[in-house]
Amino acid sequence: MNRKRFEGLVEAALERIPEAFRQAMTNVAIVIDDWPTRELMDEMYGDPETYVYGLFTGTPLPEQHAEDLGDLPVVIRIYQSALEHDFEETAQLERELEITLVHEIAHFMGFDEDELKELGYD
Repeated sequence: MNRKRFEGLVEAALERIPEAFRQAMTNVAIVIDDWPTRELMDEMYGDPETYVYGLFTGTPLPEQHAEDLGDLPVVIRIYQSALEHDFEETAQLERELEITLVHEIAHFMGFDEDELKELGYD
């Protein structure tokens, strides 16, 4: 799938996620990359062959302070090729994009993995 179409799927997925997560997206950049690095996959899963679909980088919202304004922006990376590899059908890909976006936005909001699991976004 070309990048422009994928970007459209990401935008549509953002419209479908719960309002509380959409509202948290102020000053958050979404960057679409092809693949996560092998080092990242190994670091996150202990397996360089297990794909990462998204990654939050930056200071979580609950930890931000006024003096942080000059820091690097908060970024959520979405890995297009990894998602397309594991979700060939468009409907599956659309659903996984929603899950991935909520998961990464929730990290920005301060949720940990256990809390995400409780919400069904693990």
